[in-house]
Amino acid sequence: MTVKEELLERLDHDQAEMIEIRRHLHAHPELSNEEQETHDYIKHFYDGLDCTVKDCGSGFGITVDIDSGKPGRKLGLRADFDGLAVQEDNQLPFKSQNSGVMHACGHDAHTAYLMVLAKNLIALKDKLRGSIRIIHQPAEEKAPSGAQAMIAGGVLDNVDNVIGIHVMSTMPVGSVAYHLGESQTGRSNFTVKFIGKGGHGSMPQLSNDAIVAGSYFVTALQTIVSRRVEPADHASITVGSFDGVGTSNAIKEAVTLKGDIRIMKEKTRTLIHERLKQLITGTEAMFGVKAEYEIIKDVPVLYNDPDFTKQVVANLQKELPNIPEIKEVRDFGAQDPSEDFSYYALQKPCTFLYVGCDVADGQTHPHHSPNFMLDERCMLIAAKAAGMATVDYLLD
Repeated sequence: MTVKEELLERLDHDQAEMIEIRRHLHAHPELSNEEQETHDYIKHFYDGLDCTVKDCGSGFGITVDIDSGKPGRKLGLRADFDGLAVQEDNQLPFKSQNSGVMHACGHDAHTAYLMVLAKNLIALKDKLRGSIRIIHQPAEEKAPSGAQAMIAGGVLDNVDNVIGIHVMSTMPVGSVAYHLGESQTGRSNFTVKFIGKGGHGSMPQLSNDAIVAGSYFVTALQTIVSRRVEPADHASITVGSFDGVGTSNAIKEAVTLKGDIRIMKEKTRTLIHERLKQLITGTEAMFGVKAEYEIIKDVPVLYNDPDFTKQVVANLQKELPNIPEIKEVRDFGAQDPSEDFSYYALQKPCTFLYVGCDVADGQTHPHHSPNFMLDERCMLIAAKAAGMATVDYLLD
């Protein structure tokens, strides 16, 4: 039996364990930068296994080094494990037990598949060359990014390449997806406070209405993408919060707006930041208000190294006859959400794959929804895809 055949057989045998781990994590989610119990659960899993387990970074990151004892390349495999501030609305026997916190993005599945895959790679390490670094990362969903903290803590030291996987409810079970180059959006956040002069609703001439200024700003903001960004570029600007609550007969003195910027090219981010500042200044002048603002450059654009990605995809396609669970491997195009795996890709040639987890018709909900669910078969697919990529990488 080849090492690939043995690994696939082991993963089939351990599918129930993946599901058990995932359901435990789903029932006990923790927010970004607060994942103490999750950290302890993951770390305890590796007790007694022949590997080196260390904390990494300033948060709850964990690395697991698997060394074959033979010279060769070092591959990183990364999964995130934080939950979201979402109240779960699913009726599941393993529904979240932590009020207001939910695994609504699939990070529980990421962690479960990688733990079981790592256990089996440890068992087979004497048949491999080089080494593997398992990266269990916290705080993907919220800054400060767990990826940044782990990179600062040396997670990529001596690592040549990194593979990550995200389950996707927008893709059918059995699909493995990829994209070359810019593959997920970069993100920025902004906060703008417009300060005018409050007063009585019957005497607007004696006041300076901050709500009017803020409303104009929201409308004018839409022209940045429609009239300043090249049509072929991907960009979106969203105002997700407009804090203008007051009373019906009082003119509001100040309003605070919070927004989100998504881009697929870093040059587009620069352009939008510049235009946003100009628009803020113009709103001040037009309405005679003062503005206080902050624009934060957050997650970079996720760049999949074309050469490394092609290598991983070609090897995976070669293995399809041996993995009946995978029905297709194809380019699904660039994805709209942002992902802090992009920080690893700034440092090393990386690839980030997607595994379909769509559930039955009528039950599919987007990531971050209180009704989000996934088809648990996606974990075995993710484990086999990452496992075959790992073996090919180390034995190539």
